[in-house]
Amino acid sequence: MRKLFQGGSVFDSSSRTFKKMNMITDGALIESLVPDRDPEDCEVIDCTGKFLVPGLVDVHTHGRSGYDFISASAEQIDLMRRSYAMKGTTTLMATLASAPLDGLFAAAERINGNRTPKPGTASIAGIHLEGRYLNPEKKGAHAPELLSSPDDGQINTLLERMCPLPIHVSAAPELDTEGSFINTVTSFGATYGIAHTNATYEEATEAVRRGARSFTHTFNCMRQIHHREPGCAVCSLLSDEAYSEFICDGEHVRPEMVVMASKMKPADRFVLVTDSMEAAGCTDGEYSIGGLPVTVKNGRATTHDGVLAGSTLDLFTALINYMKFTGFTLEEALPAATSNPSDMVKISDVCGRLLPGLRADFIILDNKEDPNISEIYAAGEKVPLQRSIERTEK
Repeated sequence: MRKLFQGGSVFDSSSRTFKKMNMITDGALIESLVPDRDPEDCEVIDCTGKFLVPGLVDVHTHGRSGYDFISASAEQIDLMRRSYAMKGTTTLMATLASAPLDGLFAAAERINGNRTPKPGTASIAGIHLEGRYLNPEKKGAHAPELLSSPDDGQINTLLERMCPLPIHVSAAPELDTEGSFINTVTSFGATYGIAHTNATYEEATEAVRRGARSFTHTFNCMRQIHHREPGCAVCSLLSDEAYSEFICDGEHVRPEMVVMASKMKPADRFVLVTDSMEAAGCTDGEYSIGGLPVTVKNGRATTHDGVLAGSTLDLFTALINYMKFTGFTLEEALPAATSNPSDMVKISDVCGRLLPGLRADFIILDNKEDPNISEIYAAGEKVPLQRSIERTEK
């Protein structure tokens, strides 16, 4: 049934402003944005005094509610999709950490079998492969025995098995000295992110020249900044054409560094991600990521040797943190969790903005100074809000 969301202020991503506008949806899609509309042929939802913003887009998340995309069954993936939606994330890239090839193939098959948009749940846009082709010196929470040198034939087979696009591949460019690996990824139509890398500034710059589209969780698992060797992190900040991910939980990156990055990075290239693992939305306890045991205490996830192992963050909280850290208004901050990530992985024709023809994914906020979620719609249907969804067995 067609719905008329009447009397609210709708976020316009191009101008980064709110405009008094009525929005009409027809099934799973946005039909039109109009200043006035006769409501006789629509179900009317009164949004007077409220603010409509695009549903959030998380392009780097391994899981939540007790499950990881590497091992989750079809039923568990469906549960995760409902859990993401309840926190305002209406589109995501299912992210796979390092794993044996057979495990990656099987995970891709289960994920691709659960990508059909379902009203009221988050949509899985595609797969983010963050594994295997990483520098062991910057492995983070990836098991070293599962890492691999860049292999053109292997990645081509993986991409074929992970299709349909979009697919995003994170890798360490210094291991690909001739650039053939990145060429294979980009010629396939996938996007490439620089990750878990000891690349110098020059090596990272060359990777961008070759087609790298983004920097995966900037600052984390990268060469430290030095005044005589700026390293990959500085390349991330100074690259106007490439996107830069940031985990904005105050743990992975100090608030002061987020502020510095926000002043250096073009506003349309700053991307908020969660890098969430299976403990997101769950109580403290014992979990895992990519086969590594992880302990979560006070919401902080670490491997047993003390390395940060993803996060328990949700993207709406990351957005609020970003506003608090930087002093940005909601209008200034929103693109980092909506249009920017959708542009980064080339899904802006589906989501990330409130435009006719795009999926009807949006959040209704009570106010914009201290944003609080009132309602969430995913693929045109209201998301049932509840406290949490968590696995019942370990």
